[in-house]
Order: sequence, then structure tokens, then C-alpha cells
Amino acid sequence: MKAHTIIYMKAFGYSEGEFIPCEISGYFSNDIHHIEARGMGGDPTRQKDRIENLMAVTRKYHDLYGDSPEFMAYLYRQHEQSMIDAGVKFSEKYIHDKIDYYSQIEKFTSEMLKNLN
Repeated sequence: MKAHTIIYMKAFGYSEGEFIPCEISGYFSNDIHHIEARGMGGDPTRQKDRIENLMAVTRKYHDLYGDSPEFMAYLYRQHEQSMIDAGVKFSEKYIHDKIDYYSQIEKFTSEMLKNLN
């Protein structure tokens, strides 16, 4: 089992083989997704392998949202609520900094699309 999967399972209190719901749909999740991708070559310093950056998703949502910056604020908001609901300890500052950062990208993308029309 991959290190980031173990981190996620421990934080949420899941056991191997247990049903892990997608944090977006509630259906069976196929992946523990890095909200911010580790990048080419992985993440040797393991800074992206932290509970605040790991989210259970279905393959559909992994493919749909993937690593698109315009969806990151949404994913971090969803994940924050999942952690709160499950009683997971996490860094609120880390999450809120990411939400603020990606909300700016979301806003910029929206403005760019409006200007194209």
C-alpha cells in the first residue's frame, strides 16, 4: 500500500479492505487523490503526502477534477468538510491558505471566460 494511502486511512480511521466513500459523491472511492499533484518525479520530501492534501475520490471525479487549478478551491473545501465531519485533526491554516490561493485562480479563470464571450 502506498504511503499516502496509509496516511489517509490512519487519519480517517479506516482499515484495509474497508469501504472508503468518495468525499464528493459518497460512492466507493477508487483513489486517494493528491489534491495538489506531487509532480513529475514524485514528492521526495513528502510535503504533499499530508492529510490536508489527500482526498478519497472515485475514478470519475479523479479524471474530472484531476489537477486543474480552477477546481482546487472546491476540492479543498469539500475535503475540509469531510475532515471536520470525521473528526480528523488537520491544519486549518494550511487548508485556508490553499482555499484562498485557489479561489483567486478560480476568480481569474471565470473572468477570463467572461471576457472571451
